[in-house]
Amino acid sequence: MSIVKAFYIQPDDLMRMSWFALVAFLVAIVLTPILTRFLYKNKIAKRIRASADAPIYSALHQKKDGTPTMGGLLIWITVAILTILFNLSRSATWLPLFCLVATGIVGAIDDLWNVRGIGEKGGGLSIKQKFPVYAVIAAVGAWWFYSKLGWNIIHIPAVGDFTIGAWYIPLFIAVLVWIAFASNETDGLDGLAGGIFALCYSAYAIIALTQGRIGLAVFCATVVGALFSFLWFNIPPARFFMGDTGSMSLGMTLGVVAFLTNSVIAFFVITAVFSIEGLSFIIQFLSKKIRKKKVFLSSPLHHHFEAIGWPEYKITMRFWIISAVFTVAGMALALIGRGTLS
Repeated sequence: MSIVKAFYIQPDDLMRMSWFALVAFLVAIVLTPILTRFLYKNKIAKRIRASADAPIYSALHQKKDGTPTMGGLLIWITVAILTILFNLSRSATWLPLFCLVATGIVGAIDDLWNVRGIGEKGGGLSIKQKFPVYAVIAAVGAWWFYSKLGWNIIHIPAVGDFTIGAWYIPLFIAVLVWIAFASNETDGLDGLAGGIFALCYSAYAIIALTQGRIGLAVFCATVVGALFSFLWFNIPPARFFMGDTGSMSLGMTLGVVAFLTNSVIAFFVITAVFSIEGLSFIIQFLSKKIRKKKVFLSSPLHHHFEAIGWPEYKITMRFWIISAVFTVAGMALALIGRGTLS
Protein backbone atom coordinates (compact mmCIF):
# COMPACT_ATOMS: atom_id res chain seq x y z
CA MET A 1 0.00 0.00 0.00
CA SER A 2 1.53 3.30 -1.02
CA ILE A 3 1.62 6.32 1.24
CA VAL A 4 -0.65 8.29 -1.14
CA LYS A 5 -3.21 5.50 -1.29
CA ALA A 6 -3.04 4.96 2.46
CA PHE A 7 -4.05 8.56 3.12
CA TYR A 8 -6.92 8.67 0.64
CA ILE A 9 -10.18 8.65 2.59
CA GLN A 10 -13.58 8.05 1.04
CA PRO A 11 -16.32 10.42 2.28
CA ASP A 12 -18.72 7.46 2.51
CA ASP A 13 -16.36 5.75 4.98
CA LEU A 14 -16.29 8.84 7.17
CA MET A 15 -20.08 8.98 7.10
CA ARG A 16 -20.32 5.31 8.05
CA MET A 17 -18.01 5.87 11.01
CA SER A 18 -20.00 8.90 12.10
CA TRP A 19 -23.31 7.06 11.88
CA PHE A 20 -22.03 4.13 13.92
CA ALA A 21 -20.67 6.47 16.59
CA LEU A 22 -23.98 8.33 16.73
CA VAL A 23 -26.10 5.17 16.85
CA ALA A 24 -23.84 3.67 19.54
CA PHE A 25 -24.27 6.84 21.60
CA LEU A 26 -28.07 6.73 21.25
CA VAL A 27 -28.35 2.98 21.91
CA ALA A 28 -26.23 3.30 25.05
CA ILE A 29 -28.33 6.27 26.21
CA VAL A 30 -31.46 4.14 25.81
CA LEU A 31 -29.86 1.20 27.65
CA THR A 32 -28.66 3.33 30.57
CA PRO A 33 -31.96 3.41 32.54
CA ILE A 34 -32.27 -0.37 32.13
CA LEU A 35 -28.71 -0.92 33.36
CA THR A 36 -29.11 1.54 36.22
CA ARG A 37 -32.28 -0.16 37.47
CA PHE A 38 -30.57 -3.53 37.24
CA LEU A 39 -27.55 -2.33 39.24
CA TYR A 40 -29.65 -0.68 41.95
CA LYS A 41 -32.14 -3.55 42.18
CA ASN A 42 -29.35 -6.09 42.64
CA LYS A 43 -27.28 -3.79 44.87
CA ILE A 44 -24.25 -4.02 42.59
CA ALA A 45 -22.41 -1.10 44.13
CA LYS A 46 -18.85 -0.08 44.89
CA ARG A 47 -17.58 -1.04 48.32
CA ILE A 48 -14.98 1.32 49.79
CA ARG A 49 -13.38 -0.71 52.53
CA ALA A 50 -11.28 0.78 55.31
CA SER A 51 -7.76 -0.46 54.61
CA ALA A 52 -4.53 -0.19 56.56
CA ASP A 53 -2.64 -0.59 53.27
CA ALA A 54 -4.39 2.37 51.61
CA PRO A 55 -5.77 4.64 54.35
CA ILE A 56 -5.56 7.81 52.25
CA TYR A 57 -7.50 6.27 49.37
CA SER A 58 -10.15 4.92 51.75
CA ALA A 59 -10.60 8.33 53.38
CA LEU A 60 -10.75 10.23 50.08
CA HIS A 61 -13.28 7.90 48.46
CA GLN A 62 -15.52 6.94 51.35
CA LYS A 63 -18.21 9.27 49.98
CA LYS A 64 -18.41 7.09 46.86
CA ASP A 65 -19.33 3.99 48.80
CA GLY A 66 -22.59 2.58 47.43
CA THR A 67 -22.23 4.00 43.90
CA PRO A 68 -23.23 1.34 41.33
CA THR A 69 -20.38 -0.29 39.44
CA MET A 70 -20.13 -2.51 36.32
CA GLY A 71 -21.08 0.47 34.12
CA GLY A 72 -18.64 -0.90 31.54
CA LEU A 73 -21.40 -3.33 30.56
CA LEU A 74 -23.09 -0.39 28.86
CA ILE A 75 -20.08 0.06 26.57
CA TRP A 76 -19.18 -3.43 25.46
CA ILE A 77 -22.74 -4.73 25.19
CA THR A 78 -23.66 -1.77 22.96
CA VAL A 79 -20.57 -2.31 20.80
CA ALA A 80 -21.16 -6.06 20.62
CA ILE A 81 -24.80 -5.64 19.51
CA LEU A 82 -24.01 -3.13 16.75
CA THR A 83 -20.92 -4.99 15.55
CA ILE A 84 -22.63 -8.39 15.37
CA LEU A 85 -25.66 -6.95 13.57
CA PHE A 86 -24.01 -4.51 11.17
CA ASN A 87 -20.19 -4.69 11.15
CA LEU A 88 -19.11 -8.30 11.70
CA SER A 89 -16.06 -9.11 9.62
CA ARG A 90 -13.67 -12.03 9.91
CA SER A 91 -10.69 -9.92 8.88
CA ALA A 92 -11.55 -6.72 10.77
CA THR A 93 -13.75 -7.19 13.80
CA TRP A 94 -13.83 -10.81 14.97
CA LEU A 95 -10.63 -10.56 17.01
CA PRO A 96 -11.29 -7.24 18.76
CA LEU A 97 -14.91 -8.24 19.39
CA PHE A 98 -13.83 -11.59 20.88
CA CYS A 99 -11.35 -9.82 23.14
CA LEU A 100 -13.87 -7.16 24.17
CA VAL A 101 -16.57 -9.66 25.12
CA ALA A 102 -14.30 -12.30 26.69
CA THR A 103 -12.45 -9.83 28.92
CA GLY A 104 -15.70 -7.98 29.62
CA ILE A 105 -17.25 -11.18 30.99
CA VAL A 106 -14.19 -11.92 33.16
CA GLY A 107 -14.23 -8.34 34.42
CA ALA A 108 -17.95 -8.58 35.21
CA ILE A 109 -17.35 -11.71 37.30
CA ASP A 110 -14.54 -9.92 39.14
CA ASP A 111 -16.74 -6.86 39.79
CA LEU A 112 -19.61 -9.04 41.01
CA TRP A 113 -17.34 -10.99 43.35
CA ASN A 114 -15.97 -7.73 44.69
CA VAL A 115 -19.47 -6.44 45.42
CA ARG A 116 -20.52 -9.72 47.07
CA GLY A 117 -17.35 -9.94 49.15
CA ILE A 118 -16.19 -13.11 47.41
CA GLY A 119 -12.54 -13.90 46.73
CA GLU A 120 -9.28 -12.90 48.38
CA LYS A 121 -10.02 -10.62 51.34
CA GLY A 122 -13.54 -10.24 49.94
CA GLY A 123 -12.25 -8.14 47.09
CA GLY A 124 -12.95 -10.28 44.05
CA LEU A 125 -10.25 -11.90 41.95
CA SER A 126 -6.70 -11.30 43.19
CA ILE A 127 -3.94 -10.19 40.83
CA LYS A 128 -2.53 -13.72 40.92
CA GLN A 129 -5.90 -15.00 39.74
CA LYS A 130 -6.67 -12.25 37.25
CA PHE A 131 -3.58 -12.16 35.13
CA PRO A 132 -3.37 -15.85 34.18
CA VAL A 133 -6.94 -15.54 32.87
CA TYR A 134 -6.18 -12.40 30.87
CA ALA A 135 -2.90 -13.93 29.69
CA VAL A 136 -4.79 -16.93 28.33
CA ILE A 137 -7.18 -14.66 26.42
CA ALA A 138 -4.19 -12.72 25.07
CA ALA A 139 -2.47 -15.99 24.16
CA VAL A 140 -5.48 -17.05 22.08
CA GLY A 141 -5.20 -13.77 20.18
CA ALA A 142 -1.42 -14.15 19.81
CA TRP A 143 -1.84 -17.68 18.43
CA TRP A 144 -4.45 -16.47 15.95
CA PHE A 145 -2.30 -13.60 14.72
CA TYR A 146 0.87 -15.71 14.41
CA SER A 147 -0.44 -19.11 13.29
CA LYS A 148 -3.66 -18.31 11.43
CA LEU A 149 -2.87 -14.89 9.99
CA GLY A 150 0.88 -15.42 9.69
CA TRP A 151 1.74 -12.07 11.25
CA ASN A 152 5.22 -11.73 12.72
CA ILE A 153 6.11 -8.18 11.71
CA ILE A 154 6.60 -5.09 13.82
CA HIS A 155 6.65 -1.67 12.18
CA ILE A 156 9.12 0.96 13.34
CA PRO A 157 7.78 4.37 12.26
CA ALA A 158 9.87 6.08 9.58
CA VAL A 159 12.21 3.05 9.50
CA GLY A 160 10.31 0.05 8.21
CA ASP A 161 9.02 -3.43 8.98
CA PHE A 162 11.00 -5.99 10.94
CA THR A 163 10.28 -9.70 11.13
CA ILE A 164 10.54 -10.96 14.71
CA GLY A 165 9.31 -14.51 14.16
CA ALA A 166 7.92 -16.36 17.18
CA TRP A 167 8.84 -13.42 19.44
CA TYR A 168 5.60 -11.92 18.14
CA ILE A 169 3.65 -14.19 20.51
CA PRO A 170 5.20 -13.13 23.86
CA LEU A 171 5.22 -9.49 22.70
CA PHE A 172 1.51 -9.68 21.90
CA ILE A 173 0.68 -11.24 25.27
CA ALA A 174 2.87 -8.80 27.22
CA VAL A 175 1.38 -5.72 25.52
CA LEU A 176 -2.22 -6.83 26.06
CA VAL A 177 -1.74 -7.85 29.69
CA TRP A 178 0.17 -4.65 30.44
CA ILE A 179 -2.43 -2.31 28.95
CA ALA A 180 -5.23 -4.20 30.73
CA PHE A 181 -3.45 -3.70 34.05
CA ALA A 182 -2.47 -0.07 33.37
CA SER A 183 -5.91 1.01 32.18
CA ASN A 184 -7.53 -0.70 35.16
CA GLU A 185 -5.26 1.29 37.51
CA THR A 186 -6.27 4.50 35.73
CA ASP A 187 -9.96 3.86 36.36
CA GLY A 188 -10.07 5.58 39.76
CA LEU A 189 -11.75 8.96 39.27
CA ASP A 190 -15.08 9.92 37.74
CA GLY A 191 -14.64 10.19 33.97
CA LEU A 192 -10.86 9.72 34.00
CA ALA A 193 -10.41 6.40 32.20
CA GLY A 194 -13.49 6.91 30.02
CA GLY A 195 -12.18 10.19 28.59
CA ILE A 196 -8.73 8.75 27.91
CA PHE A 197 -10.21 5.68 26.23
CA ALA A 198 -12.35 7.94 24.02
CA LEU A 199 -9.22 9.80 22.89
CA CYS A 200 -7.26 6.60 22.22
CA TYR A 201 -10.03 4.87 20.27
CA SER A 202 -10.62 8.05 18.26
CA ALA A 203 -6.95 8.03 17.28
CA TYR A 204 -7.14 4.41 16.20
CA ALA A 205 -10.33 5.02 14.24
CA ILE A 206 -8.34 7.56 12.19
CA ILE A 207 -5.27 5.29 11.91
CA ALA A 208 -7.38 2.34 10.71
CA LEU A 209 -9.27 4.58 8.29
CA THR A 210 -6.07 5.85 6.66
CA GLN A 211 -4.96 2.24 6.21
CA GLY A 212 -8.18 1.32 4.46
CA ARG A 213 -9.28 -0.93 7.35
CA ILE A 214 -12.81 0.41 7.27
CA GLY A 215 -14.44 -2.29 9.37
CA LEU A 216 -11.90 -1.76 12.13
CA ALA A 217 -12.26 2.03 11.91
CA VAL A 218 -16.02 1.67 12.26
CA PHE A 219 -15.52 -0.65 15.26
CA CYS A 220 -13.35 1.97 16.98
CA ALA A 221 -15.89 4.69 16.19
CA THR A 222 -18.62 2.51 17.70
CA VAL A 223 -16.59 2.20 20.90
CA VAL A 224 -16.14 6.00 20.97
CA GLY A 225 -19.88 6.57 20.60
CA ALA A 226 -20.65 4.18 23.47
CA LEU A 227 -17.92 5.80 25.58
CA PHE A 228 -19.44 9.26 25.08
CA SER A 229 -22.74 7.93 26.40
CA PHE A 230 -20.96 6.39 29.39
CA LEU A 231 -19.14 9.67 30.06
CA TRP A 232 -22.44 11.56 30.01
CA PHE A 233 -23.39 9.65 33.15
CA ASN A 234 -19.90 9.17 34.58
CA ILE A 235 -18.68 12.76 34.90
CA PRO A 236 -18.70 13.99 38.53
CA PRO A 237 -20.70 12.94 40.39
CA ALA A 238 -20.72 9.57 38.64
CA ARG A 239 -24.04 7.79 38.25
CA PHE A 240 -22.10 4.54 38.03
CA PHE A 241 -18.48 3.39 37.75
CA MET A 242 -16.88 1.57 34.81
CA GLY A 243 -15.53 -1.34 36.83
CA ASP A 244 -13.14 -4.05 35.62
CA THR A 245 -15.73 -5.14 33.07
CA GLY A 246 -15.08 -1.85 31.29
CA SER A 247 -11.47 -0.89 31.96
CA MET A 248 -9.86 -4.30 31.44
CA SER A 249 -11.90 -5.13 28.34
CA LEU A 250 -11.37 -1.75 26.67
CA GLY A 251 -7.66 -1.82 27.49
CA MET A 252 -6.97 -5.26 26.06
CA THR A 253 -9.12 -4.62 23.00
CA LEU A 254 -7.19 -1.43 22.32
CA GLY A 255 -4.04 -3.55 22.29
CA VAL A 256 -5.58 -5.88 19.69
CA VAL A 257 -6.45 -2.86 17.54
CA ALA A 258 -2.83 -1.68 17.78
CA PHE A 259 -1.57 -5.03 16.43
CA LEU A 260 -4.21 -5.10 13.69
CA THR A 261 -2.95 -1.71 12.49
CA ASN A 262 0.71 -2.70 12.98
CA SER A 263 1.34 0.34 15.17
CA VAL A 264 2.55 -1.08 18.47
CA ILE A 265 5.38 1.47 18.84
CA ALA A 266 2.97 4.38 18.40
CA PHE A 267 0.55 2.58 20.74
CA PHE A 268 2.80 3.26 23.73
CA VAL A 269 2.76 6.97 22.93
CA ILE A 270 -1.00 7.09 22.38
CA THR A 271 -1.62 5.25 25.66
CA ALA A 272 1.17 6.98 27.60
CA VAL A 273 -1.07 8.18 30.43
CA PHE A 274 -2.22 4.62 31.07
CA SER A 275 1.41 3.48 31.25
CA ILE A 276 2.37 6.34 33.56
CA GLU A 277 -0.45 5.37 35.91
CA GLY A 278 0.49 1.70 35.80
CA LEU A 279 4.17 2.43 36.41
CA SER A 280 3.35 4.70 39.35
CA PHE A 281 1.54 1.80 41.01
CA ILE A 282 4.46 -0.57 40.40
CA ILE A 283 7.00 1.97 41.69
CA GLN A 284 4.94 2.48 44.85
CA PHE A 285 4.53 -1.27 45.38
CA LEU A 286 8.23 -2.05 44.94
CA SER A 287 9.31 0.89 47.08
CA LYS A 288 7.07 -0.25 49.95
CA LYS A 289 8.35 -3.81 49.65
CA ILE A 290 12.05 -3.02 49.29
CA ARG A 291 12.58 0.35 50.98
CA LYS A 292 9.60 0.21 53.36
CA LYS A 293 8.82 3.75 52.19
CA LYS A 294 6.31 5.36 49.88
CA VAL A 295 7.25 7.36 46.79
CA PHE A 296 3.73 8.80 46.43
CA LEU A 297 1.24 9.69 49.14
CA SER A 298 -1.14 7.30 47.42
CA SER A 299 -1.00 5.37 44.17
CA PRO A 300 -1.59 5.28 41.27
CA LEU A 301 -0.57 8.81 40.40
CA HIS A 302 -4.02 10.41 40.26
CA HIS A 303 -4.59 9.46 43.90
CA HIS A 304 -1.34 11.21 44.84
CA PHE A 305 -2.68 14.45 43.38
CA GLU A 306 -5.92 13.90 45.27
CA ALA A 307 -3.92 13.46 48.48
CA ILE A 308 -2.11 16.78 48.04
CA GLY A 309 -5.43 18.58 47.65
CA TRP A 310 -6.23 18.75 43.94
CA PRO A 311 -10.00 18.59 43.23
CA GLU A 312 -11.10 15.48 41.38
CA TYR A 313 -12.39 17.37 38.34
CA LYS A 314 -9.07 19.23 37.99
CA ILE A 315 -7.06 16.00 37.98
CA THR A 316 -9.41 14.41 35.45
CA MET A 317 -9.39 17.33 33.03
CA ARG A 318 -5.61 17.83 33.25
CA PHE A 319 -5.02 14.13 32.63
CA TRP A 320 -7.38 14.37 29.65
CA ILE A 321 -5.32 17.27 28.27
CA ILE A 322 -2.05 15.39 28.75
CA SER A 323 -3.57 12.31 27.12
CA ALA A 324 -4.78 14.40 24.16
CA VAL A 325 -1.23 15.66 23.60
CA PHE A 326 0.20 12.13 23.69
CA THR A 327 -2.63 10.85 21.49
CA VAL A 328 -1.98 13.41 18.77
CA ALA A 329 1.78 12.76 18.95
CA GLY A 330 1.26 8.99 18.77
CA MET A 331 -1.20 9.27 15.92
CA ALA A 332 1.28 11.40 13.96
CA LEU A 333 3.99 8.82 14.68
CA ALA A 334 1.75 6.01 13.44
CA LEU A 335 1.13 7.83 10.17
CA ILE A 336 4.83 8.26 9.40
CA GLY A 337 6.36 5.69 7.06
CA ARG A 338 3.35 3.38 7.21
CA GLY A 339 4.08 -0.35 7.25
CA THR A 340 1.88 -3.04 5.74
CA LEU A 341 1.26 -6.66 6.57
CA SER A 342 0.62 -7.79 3.04
